[in-house]
Amino acid sequence: MKLSTWNVNGIRALLNKGLREYLLGSDADVICLQETKAMQEQVDLSFFGGYQAVWNSAEKKGYSGTCILSRVPWKSHEIGMGHVDHDREGRVITTEFDDFYVVTVYTPNAKAELARLSYRLQWDEVFRLFIKNLERKKPVLVCGDLNVAHQEIDLANPKSNRMNPGFSDEERASFTQHLESGFLDVFREFDPTPHHYTWWTQRTPDARAKNIGWRLDYWLASSALRPALKSCTIRDDVHGSDHCPVELVIG
Repeated sequence: MKLSTWNVNGIRALLNKGLREYLLGSDADVICLQETKAMQEQVDLSFFGGYQAVWNSAEKKGYSGTCILSRVPWKSHEIGMGHVDHDREGRVITTEFDDFYVVTVYTPNAKAELARLSYRLQWDEVFRLFIKNLERKKPVLVCGDLNVAHQEIDLANPKSNRMNPGFSDEERASFTQHLESGFLDVFREFDPTPHHYTWWTQRTPDARAKNIGWRLDYWLASSALRPALKSCTIRDDVHGSDHCPVELVIG
């Protein structure tokens, strides 16, 4: 089974900047999208036959949002985490398959000067409890933009970015708690080397061409799924968004 995650940073714009071609050519069974910035009725995916879709859009129009597309029928799906304080921004969708859950997430950004750090850490705690509760029933795959570079090898300039949003000590420690609770950082199961990134700032000219990036997009997996994990690939050859897809093969 092949699964893909991609922060599209606006699905309507990206449809004409590479998303259409990626959807038709990736041959993924499940495709998880973040930062869709749209309502379902605003997006025409009629060209992409054979996939069912579930959307979670933010109350604020043109903001945040997630979507899961699947050609494998799911057993059930859930919007949000059942937590009123954290479900207004369209950040979480869960789909249940025979052998595992797939949860896509667009984790809140801590914002400039870490203005939203306290909320972000509360979010992480609630989200971790949510996925651990799911895991009581069956293993869980988590994917999406988790808005943190975990280790120094996960961004090009760690020293100058320490305590910036996405690389604060607190956010990194919170991500460590995800792993300590029993989840695997799947890409690192296959590749421990540096210089692998999934996001490149648009504020720095040629950041992507020079590979001055951050690894913000992940697949996490319940430890029980380790024997089934076949590969995890960062598709930095796919352009259009400031993020790139990350593909997982499990079987």
